[in-house]
Amino acid sequence: MTIINIPKTTKSTPPYLAGLLCLIPLIGGMAGFVLLILAIVKYRDKWLAIIGAAGILFTVGIYGFMFYYMKNGDLSKRGFAEISQMQLNNLVKNIEFYKLQHGEYPDNLQELLEDDKFAPIHDAIQSAQFRGAVFYNYERIGSRYTLFSSGQDGKPHTKDDLFPKVAVSDSSKIGLIKTQ
Repeated sequence: MTIINIPKTTKSTPPYLAGLLCLIPLIGGMAGFVLLILAIVKYRDKWLAIIGAAGILFTVGIYGFMFYYMKNGDLSKRGFAEISQMQLNNLVKNIEFYKLQHGEYPDNLQELLEDDKFAPIHDAIQSAQFRGAVFYNYERIGSRYTLFSSGQDGKPHTKDDLFPKVAVSDSSKIGLIKTQ
């Protein structure tokens, strides 16, 4: 009579420590998905499934918060307001250069793109508010023009409007009409 040793199969422990990867945004979502699949298919372990699901929810929560903060946060709004201010100041230069080349101011901001395809004619504040491609407010009035950004609320002629900060005196040859 021979004795056959049948090796005992030891149930491997689920990779709980891999759940720490779930704390890293983006990677956490993928790691959580893998842990969830492993918990269901291979280990049949409810705690690993909970860790995986928590990793997915954590990643979704982090990205949701980041999206909300970028859209509604004060820091983001101030940053885009500063970008719009710089673009407005540069846009005055572009408009004045257009007049030097063509003898008159453009009828609209899109005409600036004929000479300079990188002219900053889109309002950065409006783009940050996910309103699409919105142009700065420009109006040619005879041989002069007005230029401003509608500000955070997106409505022209309100107190949050931004205007170019350029030195314009009465003897200046710049056609910008100073309004505020």
